[in-house]
Amino acid sequence: NCLKTLGKEILIEGNKITIQNKKDFLLPNELVFDCLESGSTLRFFIPIALTTGKRLIFKGTEKLISRGIGPYQEIFEKKNIKVDINSNEIIIEGKLSSGDFSLVGNISSQFITGLLFALPLLDGASTINITTNLESSNYIDMTLEVLKLSNIDVVKYQNKFEVIGSQQYSGGDFTVEGDYSNAAFISALNYFGGNVVVKGLNSNSSQGDKVYQELFEKLSKEYCTIDISDCIDLGPILFAFSSLKYGAHFINTQRLKIKESNRVLDLKEELEKFGIIVKDLDNEVYIDNSLLHAPSMLLNGKNDHRIVMALSIMLSVFGGSIDGVEAVNKSFPDFFKDLESLGIEVNYE
Repeated sequence: NCLKTLGKEILIEGNKITIQNKKDFLLPNELVFDCLESGSTLRFFIPIALTTGKRLIFKGTEKLISRGIGPYQEIFEKKNIKVDINSNEIIIEGKLSSGDFSLVGNISSQFITGLLFALPLLDGASTINITTNLESSNYIDMTLEVLKLSNIDVVKYQNKFEVIGSQQYSGGDFTVEGDYSNAAFISALNYFGGNVVVKGLNSNSSQGDKVYQELFEKLSKEYCTIDISDCIDLGPILFAFSSLKYGAHFINTQRLKIKESNRVLDLKEELEKFGIIVKDLDNEVYIDNSLLHAPSMLLNGKNDHRIVMALSIMLSVFGGSIDGVEAVNKSFPDFFKDLESLGIEVNYE
């Protein structure tokens, strides 16, 4: 829908999507983008839309808007770009210009990706400087791969990116890799009596979440310490997995608190229904499963797809009910159908 706002025609046929420019399309003076609950969509499209110079309105759920665009606001203030935020929309006026940009690297790589998409289109060269340690660097590597496939040149240094201006994206035929983040939930069943093969994954992928296989092996053998800074989206399934095994100590967990939900606080609340003790110490989490039992009450998915799926894997062991399972539609709409195909009984109310 956001692409349509920018004058693109979208044709969806099964697993194939064709995208092309509308003929003779003129952008209106005001562009409205409805990002629903997608943080990546919001953060990717803001810099891209700012290349148009139009008045921009980004809509979304109250939760999405409350997550904010702080790193962009600091940049835009220096670029004379005006930002106004209320409960369900962000209004931006101005036009992005090339130059030097500074961003922190320990909040979300999505802000960096958004700039990397937009800066090649501007007149003049640009530089992005990362002022802290860069976490989730694998997502940046994926971005650079996509840019290269589209004939866009970006030079990456350790904590700096140099972007040539006045470049032009080229079209082509592309195949989207299978998603290791979602594959992790299904693959976890192999450690709890299942026998599942997940196909369609690229073993040479830059996706950081492919590390789940290694982490599952570690957590299956003993209590251990896991650094999730480069695989933050695996947090929910790793919490659940360790709860069913030996417990664990997770470090660099802070960014879990600024996802679709506060995944530390909300998982803590749900895991406690299984008798699990979750200790949150700012940027680390301890999982103690010494009192593990079947859930004592109805579970709540917290309107978070990854929490719903993580809790579902636990219920494949114990049985039980989850409220708000429709959240899986954000990333894995066939999740429960796939569970049923594996012989797990799923009842809907």
